[in-house]
Amino acid sequence: MRCPNCNGRDIGKIGVQQYYCWTCFIEMAVVDDELKVHQVEADGSLSSLDDLFSQEERKIQW
Repeated sequence: MRCPNCNGRDIGKIGVQQYYCWTCFIEMAVVDDELKVHQVEADGSLSSLDDLFSQEERKIQW
């Protein structure tokens, strides 16, 4: 899997179908073979970044 933001492969698994990019520090969740991309805020909350990526960019590429 590659990060849709930085195209990096330094992805860690943090939960069931949940991943974290250690290069650009975004969190991703797999839902129906599509990534839901979030930025982790200072208070620990998540902000969606899905609107920054096309559906094709968020498609899982195993």
